[in-house]
Amino acid sequence: MLTGVTQNHQSCIDSCSKCTQACYECCTACLNEPDLNARKNCVSMLVECAMMCQMSVSMMSMNGKFSKEHCSLCAQICDDCAKECGMFKDQHCQECSQICKECSDECRRMSGM
Repeated sequence: MLTGVTQNHQSCIDSCSKCTQACYECCTACLNEPDLNARKNCVSMLVECAMMCQMSVSMMSMNGKFSKEHCSLCAQICDDCAKECGMFKDQHCQECSQICKECSDECRRMSGM
């Protein structure tokens, strides 16, 4: 069931859901890389980003009072995660970095509404 209010945020909700999934998948892949020690910050950032995106989906879905502010912060976290993942050249990190950038853009649009 989509209401008119949450429907306005659907693109951002979808982007945050996709980013959550990408971050968790990338985190799992990073944990299995031979250079795990070099990826500690990346793994930590991936979990933080995924959790923030999950919360953003929840906030927007209930049309929470602070949804815009929350999404503004989510955009910043997605930017940081994109940079962190972008430092690694494997496919899962590069794809996750791109998805984080797209989510950041969506969150900025939503928070500017």
